[in-house]
Amino acid sequence: MAGPPTLRELPPDYTHPPPTTAPQIPTGNPKAPLWLRTYFQGLLFALGCSIQRHCGKVLFLGLLAFGALALGLRVAIIETDLEQLWVEVGSRVSQELHYTKEKLGEEAAYTSQMLIQTARQEGKNVLTVEALGLHLQAAFTASKAQVSLYGKSWDLNKICYKSGVPLIENGMIERMIEKLFPCVILTPLDCFWEGAKLQGGSAYLPGRPDIQWTNLDPEQLLKELGPFASLEGFRELLDKAQVGQAYVGRPCLDPEDLQCPPTAPNHHSRQAPSVAQELSGGCHGFSHKFMHWQEELLLGGVARDPQGQLLRAEALQSTFLLMSPRQLYEHFRGDYQTHDIGWSEEQAGIVLRAWQRRFVQLAQEALPENSSQQIHAFSSATLDDVLHAFSEVSATRVAGGYLLMLAYACVTMLRWDCGQSQGAVGLAGVLLVALAVASGLGLCAMLGIAFNAATTQVLPFLALGIGVDDVFLLAHAFTKAPPGTPQQQERMGECLRRTGTSVTLTSASNMVAFFTAALVPIPALRAFSLQAAVVVGCNFAAVMLVFPAILSLDLRRRHHQRLDVFCCFSSPCSARVVQILPQELGERTIPVGIAHLTTTVQAFTHCEASSQHVVTVLPPQAHLVPPASAPLASELFSPRGSTRDLLDQEECSRQKASFEAPPCACWNLAHFARYQFAPLLLQSHAKALVLVFSGALLGLGLYGATLVQDGLALADVVPRGTKEHAFLSAQLRYFSLYEVALVTQGGFDYAHSQRALFDLHQRFSSLKAVLPSPAAWAPRTWLHYYRNWLQGIQAAFDQDWASGRITRHSCRNGSEDGALAYKLLIQTGNAQEPLDFGQLTTRKLVDEEGLIAPELFYMGLTVWVSSDPLGLAASQANFYPPPPEWLHDRFDTTGENLRIPAAQPLEFAQFPFLLHGLQETADFLEAIEGARAACAEAGQAGVRAYPSGPPFLFWEQYLGLRRCFLLAVCVLLVCTFLVCALLLLSPWTAALVGFLTSQGSRNLRAAQALEHTFAPVTDGAVSTLLGLLMLAGSNFDFIVRYGALVGGGGRVCHAVSTPADALPDRYFFLVLTALTLLGLLHGLVLLPVLLSLLGPPPEVVQMYKESPRVPSPAAAQDSGLRWESSPSLPQAFARVTASMTVAFRPPPLPGAYVHPASDEPTWSSVATPTADTSGSPSARASCPAAE
Repeated sequence: MAGPPTLRELPPDYTHPPPTTAPQIPTGNPKAPLWLRTYFQGLLFALGCSIQRHCGKVLFLGLLAFGALALGLRVAIIETDLEQLWVEVGSRVSQELHYTKEKLGEEAAYTSQMLIQTARQEGKNVLTVEALGLHLQAAFTASKAQVSLYGKSWDLNKICYKSGVPLIENGMIERMIEKLFPCVILTPLDCFWEGAKLQGGSAYLPGRPDIQWTNLDPEQLLKELGPFASLEGFRELLDKAQVGQAYVGRPCLDPEDLQCPPTAPNHHSRQAPSVAQELSGGCHGFSHKFMHWQEELLLGGVARDPQGQLLRAEALQSTFLLMSPRQLYEHFRGDYQTHDIGWSEEQAGIVLRAWQRRFVQLAQEALPENSSQQIHAFSSATLDDVLHAFSEVSATRVAGGYLLMLAYACVTMLRWDCGQSQGAVGLAGVLLVALAVASGLGLCAMLGIAFNAATTQVLPFLALGIGVDDVFLLAHAFTKAPPGTPQQQERMGECLRRTGTSVTLTSASNMVAFFTAALVPIPALRAFSLQAAVVVGCNFAAVMLVFPAILSLDLRRRHHQRLDVFCCFSSPCSARVVQILPQELGERTIPVGIAHLTTTVQAFTHCEASSQHVVTVLPPQAHLVPPASAPLASELFSPRGSTRDLLDQEECSRQKASFEAPPCACWNLAHFARYQFAPLLLQSHAKALVLVFSGALLGLGLYGATLVQDGLALADVVPRGTKEHAFLSAQLRYFSLYEVALVTQGGFDYAHSQRALFDLHQRFSSLKAVLPSPAAWAPRTWLHYYRNWLQGIQAAFDQDWASGRITRHSCRNGSEDGALAYKLLIQTGNAQEPLDFGQLTTRKLVDEEGLIAPELFYMGLTVWVSSDPLGLAASQANFYPPPPEWLHDRFDTTGENLRIPAAQPLEFAQFPFLLHGLQETADFLEAIEGARAACAEAGQAGVRAYPSGPPFLFWEQYLGLRRCFLLAVCVLLVCTFLVCALLLLSPWTAALVGFLTSQGSRNLRAAQALEHTFAPVTDGAVSTLLGLLMLAGSNFDFIVRYGALVGGGGRVCHAVSTPADALPDRYFFLVLTALTLLGLLHGLVLLPVLLSLLGPPPEVVQMYKESPRVPSPAAAQDSGLRWESSPSLPQAFARVTASMTVAFRPPPLPGAYVHPASDEPTWSSVATPTADTSGSPSARASCPAAE
C-alpha cells in the first residue's frame, strides 16, 4: 500500500478566509469597570513589552538597586529586651514604666539569681535530709563564684544586696558590721544552721577566731564588746529586729557535722530534724521580724494532710539577691578598691553579668549526673545571652530552607520538552526572591525598625514562600500564552496583562494585611508586621520588574535552542518542528447551545530558505457533532480551542525518529486538573460532599474560635533545649509567684491622705491573687512600719516621762527611743519658731485612729529612715526623693541637733505584694482588672497610684487585645475590599476574574478556571509550605506553637488573591500551615463548586454572524452536523484531529464586552516563522540542504 503523499507547501493561491467575527458592541453604554480594567491591563502590557525590549538593562539595574538595599543589613539592630519587645510605646504601662525609671533609674532595686531543685523521678518528695543536703551543695558551690575583672576579685559578699545596713558612729564597729552584714538569700536552708554557710562575710577581732555567721552569736558578741565600745544603740537595733542568736540557735540539718554549734537544738541529741515540720510556714533570715520567707517562696508542689500540715513537696527554691548596676556603682564609688580603674556604672554592669554567668555555670555543675536531684539555675544575664544568640539569623537553617526551595522550583519547572522547560527560570526566581527579602530587611534596618526573634526566625522563610508564589504564577502564564500573541516582542507584555492584576492584587492585599496587623499593641509583633509588609513590597517590585527580564532572557535562550539550566549546550529538542497557528471559523455561524467540535487539521509544510526551517501551517477542517447526553462529557473533557488541543492531546502522539519523549512527559498538573480533578469535583454528588464538608469545617472553626485563649508564657520566648527554658518551665509549674508593687505617685499630700492609703492597701490585699500571709505576718507596707515605729518610740517616751528620766528641758537620761520621740514632739515645722517644748504632753505622734500627725509626717519620716534601716529595707518603700540622713545623739541637746529636717514631699513610694495562683491568662487578667479597679477607686479619693510588676508589664496588653484584633480584622476587610475594587475596578470580580472572562456554562467556566490556576496555585502552596517547614525546626516555642501576626493569601480562580486575616492567634507554624492548606482547599475545591452553582454570567462573550450553511440545533442533534472542507485545499495533507467544546450564547446583553477582530491573527499565503509562544508553540527542525 502506497504511503501518504509527501507534505508540500501551501498552494500559492491559498489565502485564509477573511475574519468575519467583527466586533459587535451592543447598544447602550459599556461597563466602566471593564473599560478601566482594560486600561490598567494595557499599562501592564506596555510595561511588559518595555521590560522585554530592555531586559538586560532592567536586570542589571534591578539587581544593583536590590543589592544596595540589602547592604542596610549591616546596620540592623536585634532587640532582645523583653520590655522593649512587649510593652507598647505610649501605652498606660509604658507611661508607668517611664515614671518608675525616671524616679528610680533604669535598674530595679536588686537582681535575682535563682536555683530550683526537683527530683529526677517525677513527683518524688524533696523534703528529706538527703535532698536538702544536695540543695546545700549546689547553693554553696554557686555562692562561692568569683570573677576577676579590672584587676580585682569580685565575690558574692561584694556584690550582693544587703538589706538595711545600720549607720554606726564607731568606725571600727561599722567596718566590722559592713563585712559581716548578711546578704539577702531566700532559701529553705535558712530554717537550719546550714543557711549560715551561704553567707560569705567574715571579720577579725584580736584574740578570737574569724567571726563568721556559722559561729556568730550576736548576743554573746555584744556582751564581749560592751566594755570597749558604746553599742547600746546597736544592741537596741538588734533587739528590735529580733536577731537573737541568729543561725547558731537553729537546728543542724546534719547534726554529725563537726561545725554544728553547741547551741543548736539537736546538737546533743544528734537526731536529724523533721524537714517538713521545720519548713512548715516558711523560714526566717537572720532577723525574725523583718526577714520572713514565706513557704510559697521556698517550696513547690506541696501536699498537706487534712489538718493542713505539710507532708511533702516536689521542688525547692533558693533566691540570691544582687545589687543593681547603679547600686554597685554607688557602693564602690570613691572606694579605695576602685579608685584606680576609672569605676563607672557600665563597668559595674559588666561585673554583675560576668558573676551571674559564673554562678549559673557552677550551680549547674554542682551535682553529679547520676544524682537523684537536678538543679535548674537562672540569671537575667544568661537569659539575655540566650535570647541574643537565638535571635541571630541561623545561616544553616536559612541556607537549608533556600536550597530546598531552589531544588523544588527547579524540579517542578523542568520539562522533558526543552522548549517548555524553565528550570533555570525557577532557580533565578528563587534567588531573586531571596535578594528581595534581604533588600526589604535592609530597608527596614535603615528605617530604624529593630529586629527580633520573629524577624530572624520567621520572616525569611515566610517571605520566601509568599514571593515564590508570584514567580510560579508568572512562569506558568509566560509558558501558557494565549492564542493570538503575534510577536515575540509582545510575549512579556501579554503575560503581565494576563497576570499582573492578580500579582498586584495579591501583593497589595498582603501588604494591607501586614500593615493592618500593626494595630496590635505588642511592639515585637508590630515590628514584625511592618517588616513583613516592606518585604512583601520588595518582593512585588522584584517579581513585577526584574523577574520579567529573566523570563525575557530565557525566551532568547529557547529561541537560540539552548538547553535549560545548561544554556551553553544546544537543545536536543530542536530536531522536531510543529508550527501551529491560531485558526478561525471563517464565515460560519455556531448555533446557540453546547456543541462538541471536532477539528480536522490539514498540515501543509514548506521549507523557508531564509531560516532553513520547516514551517507547518494548519488550516482547519471541522465537523460539528451533537453534544453528549452527560453535561460533563461535553463541557469538561474538551479543550477550548484547536491550538491548546493540539498541544495537550497530540503532544504525546507526535513522535519523531530523532526525539522520543517518555509517556509521563505529557502529564502535568494542568492535565490532572482537566482530565481527573475537574470532572470528579464538578459532579453533583462531589459538590454535595464539598458543601457539607465545608459547612462542617466552618462550624468547627467557629466553635474553636470560642475556645481560643490569649496568653504567652515566658518559657515560650526562650529557646527549647536550653537550661533557661528548663528553669522557666519548672518555675511556671511549681512557683507561680510574682513580685508586684503598688506605686503611689506625687501630686497629692501623703500626710493628709493616710486613711486613703490604708484603704488602698486593704483593697489591694483583698484581691484573690494576692498571697495571704499567716496571721502573725499580716501584709506590711512602709506606712505600717513607719506608724508602728512611731508608736514604739511614743510608748518609750511615755515611760521615760512618767519615770522622770525625760523632763521638759532634757532627754539625756531617757532611752534612745524616748529621746527620739522627745525631739519629734517639740517640732513645730515653723522656720521662725521651729521648737515648742509645750507640745511634749499635749500631742501624740500617732492619734487614736492610727494616723500620724500630719504636721510631723515628713520630719518623722526623716527620723524613721535614719533610725530604722532594717524596717525601711523590709518595707521596700524606695522613697523618691529620698529623705535626708540625720544622725541622732541623745546627749547633744543643742538647738541645731534638736532641729530635724523635714523630708521633701514624696513623688514615689511603693507597697510590695506577692501574687500567686496565676497560671492561665484569665487569672492574670482578673488580677490586673482588680488591681486597676482598686487604683481607680483610690484615685477618686485623691491618691494617684498604679500597679507595677511582671504581670502588669507582660499581660496587660491582653486586656485590649481582642478589641484591637477585631478592629484590625474590620480594617483589613475594608481595605482588602477597597484594594480589590480599586485594582479590579469592580468589587464583584475580586475573586472571579477567570470565571467571568471565560465562556460557556458555569461548570465549563469553573473547569477552565481550575485548569488555568491549578498548577500555579498548587506550586505556590507547596512553596509556602516548604518555607514554613523550616519554622518547625525553630527552638522558640512561640514560633512553633504560639501566635504572632500572620498575613497571606491564596490565589483562586485565575490567581486572584483572597488574603487571609492578619491576626494574633495561638500558634505560629501550625497556624500558618493550616491557613495555607485551608486557602488551597478554598481556592481549588470550595470556590469552584460555589461558582459552578451560583456563579454570575460571563462578562466576555464571543459574537458570530449567522450563516445559512449551518443547520439549526435540532438538525444537529438529528443528523450530526459536519462542516465541509474547503475545496481549495490540495489532496496531500497530514490530518490531525482535536476535540473542542464550544459554549455558545445568544446575543449578549447590553454592556457585554466583545473580543475585537484585531485580536484574531490573519493567515497569509506564505507562512513565516513566529516566536515560540505557549499559545502557538513550535518546535523547529533544520531544513534539509537544498539540492
